[in-house]
Amino acid sequence: MWNDTKSLALSKICVALFMALLIVCTVLAPRLVATLMRLSIQAELAGAALFMCTIYSGCIPAAALLIFLYILLRRIGAGHVFVNENTACLRYISWCCFAGAAITLASALYYLPWLAIGVSAAFVGLIVRVVKNVVAKAVSLQDDADFTI
Repeated sequence: MWNDTKSLALSKICVALFMALLIVCTVLAPRLVATLMRLSIQAELAGAALFMCTIYSGCIPAAALLIFLYILLRRIGAGHVFVNENTACLRYISWCCFAGAAITLASALYYLPWLAIGVSAAFVGLIVRVVKNVVAKAVSLQDDADFTI
C-alpha cells in the first residue's frame, strides 16, 4: 500500500536521478551541442560557444536547486515539516528557478526556443514562492500554537 514514507522515498530517488542526469548532461554538453548544431540552422548560426555558456551557467542554479530540494525532503522525512529552515529552502529553490529563468531568457536573444524554458522556469519559481509563503504562514501558526497554554 502506498503511504507518505514511500512517497518521500520516491521523491528522494527522483531528485537523485535528476542530479545524475544533470551530471551526465554537463559531461555530454559538447556532444549534445554539436548534435544540435547539425540539426538546426538557427543554432548553427548562433554558435556553439553561446550554447555552452548557457548550459554550463544554467547547471549552477540547477544543481543548487536539487541540493536544496533534497535537504528539504530529508527534513520532512525527519518530521520537521513546518520549520523556518524549510521556508528558507523553498526560498532558495525559488531563487534558483528565477536564476535559471534569467539565464535562459537572456539566451533567447540568440536562440528563441530558450524562451519557452525561461518562461517555464519563471512560472515554477512563482509557484514555489507561493508555496513558500504558505509554509511560512503555517510555521507562524504552529509557533503561535506551541506558545499557547
